[in-house]
Amino acid sequence: MARGVNVETVVEQAFAPALEAVAVGRVPGAILGVVTASGARAVRVSGAAQIEPSRAELARDTWFDLASLTKVIFTTPAVLRLVEHGRIALDDPLVRAVPDLRQYDANAPERKLTFRQCLAHQTHLPAVEPIYTYGHDADTLRAFVLQREWRAGPPVYSDINFILLGIAIERLSGRSIRAQMVSAGLSFAPDPTQCAATERCAWRRRVMRGEVHDENAYALGGAAGHAGLFGTVDGVLDFAGTLLDGSALSPDSIAELRKPNGPTRTLGWERRYEGWSGGMACSSETIGHTGFTGTGLWIDWRRGLAWTLLTNRVHPSRHVDTGIQELRRQTGDRVIAASDDAARG
Repeated sequence: MARGVNVETVVEQAFAPALEAVAVGRVPGAILGVVTASGARAVRVSGAAQIEPSRAELARDTWFDLASLTKVIFTTPAVLRLVEHGRIALDDPLVRAVPDLRQYDANAPERKLTFRQCLAHQTHLPAVEPIYTYGHDADTLRAFVLQREWRAGPPVYSDINFILLGIAIERLSGRSIRAQMVSAGLSFAPDPTQCAATERCAWRRRVMRGEVHDENAYALGGAAGHAGLFGTVDGVLDFAGTLLDGSALSPDSIAELRKPNGPTRTLGWERRYEGWSGGMACSSETIGHTGFTGTGLWIDWRRGLAWTLLTNRVHPSRHVDTGIQELRRQTGDRVIAASDDAARG
């Protein structure tokens, strides 16, 4: 349906809620980008990359801390490429790559976790743990993650799943996460002066700009499987475009990304459900993901359309209500409405 759609019109109409959020000060800055399977794209920008300690204007080439978009833009494709190359299978246990996981207890439940379970957040692991409070040495903290007896609970969206996947990627590739190759417009170490600022961190006692906002990713060496990737709007749209045109991964891998793994998830991604971040106007074949810093990416396979909304909503503090969830939903609904109107016209 997106073929022939005027994406300039789509992004112009869909950017209105973000413009208002910037104008009234709910978020310092926002960028909306839209791309189609045929490669057409449009971008709108408004607001500031930084307001403390000094102001810097937002630009199309500003780098954003993508936060948990790292899970779907880097980690999930990296695991699927390892599957494509025959290094692992999705239903292999993590110990195939990380044999020392809970090495002192052969019957530990963590030793039975599979790559598929971690990608789909179908494990007993907790949502988050303040790993950064247990020490300062990244290698020791990795060992702590691997040997900790994690408290068991029902399956939840879990950073720990993706921290373990990141360690597996490091072991199989022989390179740290920060040393991994990524596409143009994506980076684990961007120029700080070209980045949108995030929080004035109480722990690090400074405004974070060009350093990962997530405390655990910072303590684990600056990046991990769950967070640490930075990107420009065009870098994110380039990635989305390679999923839409099928060039990012093999057909089998893309089929895995689109296939449901539970009522709200695929591998790595969320799929549309009542009240989710992408709005309800998109098709049932839509996947998406958000990042805590105020980022998000959604892909409507049926329409051949993707959009990304990048904000620095945690700057200068996460402890305010910015209305980011409703902003995301309104933006998604407007993207789809404008796209459908344009297609009919």
